[in-house]
Amino acid sequence: MNKRSSSLLGMAFFGPALVLLTIFLFVPMVLTLAFSFTDYFALNPDLTHFTGLENYIKIFKDDLFVQSFVNTVCFVLIILPCQGIGALCLALLINKVTHCKKYFKVAFFIPVVMSLAVVSTLWMQIYSPEGILNTLLGNLGIPAQPFIHSARQALPSIAVMSVWQGVGYQMIIFLGGLQAINPGLYEAAEMDHASEWQKFKDITLPELKPLCVFVFITVTIGAFRMIVQPMVMTGGGPSHSTYTMVYNIYETGTVNWEIGLASTMAIVFAIFVMVLTVIQSILTRDKEEKDVNKKTKGN
Repeated sequence: MNKRSSSLLGMAFFGPALVLLTIFLFVPMVLTLAFSFTDYFALNPDLTHFTGLENYIKIFKDDLFVQSFVNTVCFVLIILPCQGIGALCLALLINKVTHCKKYFKVAFFIPVVMSLAVVSTLWMQIYSPEGILNTLLGNLGIPAQPFIHSARQALPSIAVMSVWQGVGYQMIIFLGGLQAINPGLYEAAEMDHASEWQKFKDITLPELKPLCVFVFITVTIGAFRMIVQPMVMTGGGPSHSTYTMVYNIYETGTVNWEIGLASTMAIVFAIFVMVLTVIQSILTRDKEEKDVNKKTKGN
């Protein structure tokens, strides 16, 4: 096969993917950026005007947008340590298990493959005043809690449900990292009479650092994208206590038809994602440079 035939064959495989990416990714990105500088209203597009940075100024003066931003940040701050540390603890425990290891992997991973809408509906029943959770609290002598029906408890309640649903995914990632660590490192530590904590602190954590950064970024981005849970469980309430940035974008664009304003919110959200990507690059760069230096010195 000559070079030209190889190029044509490569384009035949790559071409359809490029067309789909252009239609469903690149074009919407360009349109979103363009609409963010206009007052585009979907029900009356002929009266669209260029507004410059007016939309960007407007959303940061909007109390509802500020509240949705604060709610999203609070959700991230709750779910990030709980899901990250929980996944690491589960991975460490399962890695120590000698029997039924596959069973525990499947058991903790099943919620990940379940639909968020289904999981949210299930936890609505668990959080209901007559649900199993309040029944257990009553047996312990604790008064029934409102959970998702309370402005104070709704967001933490959704965060707990989200941790339960997603922790299995990060657990599998950490478990793969633990199994990739050279057993000789632990054997050498045991010969030096190192404690379990010292082995964890000096061997396990440094070896898992790239995975920790990856989990940190993926959990944070996933938390910023939260929309299904409040949409199904609370409708953004009570008192907009579970109203998030993505939910605000959805309602502004598809309910109120203010495409220009929704595009502006989407651009702001995209900036957060890019900032997180930069943070990931900075955090992982040091580890990669150290590994390269060690290999260079070793040679």
